[in-house]
Amino acid sequence: MRIPKADYAIIGGSGTFHICFPEELNLNYVSVLQDDLVFATPYGQSPVFKLFQMMGEEGPRHILTCKMHGWRQGVSRANASQQVFWVLREAGVEKVISEGGVGGINHLLKPRDLVVPDDYMDFSMRKDTGLEDHYLLVMRQALCPDLRHRLVEVAEKNSGFRVFDRGTYVVTDGRHFESPAEVSLFRTAGGDIVGQSLCPEVYLAREIGACYAGIYVVVNYAEGVVKPWDHQELEEIFYTEGYSLGKIIIETLRCLPNSSTCQCRELRKETLLKGIY
Repeated sequence: MRIPKADYAIIGGSGTFHICFPEELNLNYVSVLQDDLVFATPYGQSPVFKLFQMMGEEGPRHILTCKMHGWRQGVSRANASQQVFWVLREAGVEKVISEGGVGGINHLLKPRDLVVPDDYMDFSMRKDTGLEDHYLLVMRQALCPDLRHRLVEVAEKNSGFRVFDRGTYVVTDGRHFESPAEVSLFRTAGGDIVGQSLCPEVYLAREIGACYAGIYVVVNYAEGVVKPWDHQELEEIFYTEGYSLGKIIIETLRCLPNSSTCQCRELRKETLLKGIY
């Protein structure tokens, strides 16, 4: 199957997993063009993608999206990430927004708060999940400042949530939650939220030369923070807040200017180790 061209991508996470995205948002400027798109990649068959068109402030925009980071049974999370970003590269995607649910490490955070992180720490073991070895990836400003600024602006204007415009996202493997001792370590190291998806996505986005940012809803207190988290509250957030999160992301892309001032693409350098691999 031929991969359609798209300048933008939305990587769906647990926040929008329980809704039919974007159809259930009922936005009259959004229309689905193709659904059930599956592509052959060098890393295995891709997850299901959807292509939709959005009428933006600067004309129509084509957007590719997939659910839950492409994770699915029988496929490692590393391979799923490679499949997703190989498709995005072939489609010509230049800007990527991701979303998901996270645990609050910072004791000032509460469930339903929104965080747009500006940095990360990778405690996962999903290493060497690149596409090729052509580039040296500079992870300065790994999360695009232009996308982050627009996400925060839209979220503050269009939601009733508390919105935090910075924070450090700690990445772990899952699928289990973290232990109190691990969370204590992450807090001491300066982590604010903990989740399982930002890496390796942030590396792969830089490798394909795309801007990348994410918006994350706090769904629980991390273990040992404030009080034990409530499974019922976790369930309620997952099943009710996806609409608001989805609309924030769509509106961000709708009003995003065609031009950008970020340095994201310039922070991908030619490797100095040619001939070794």
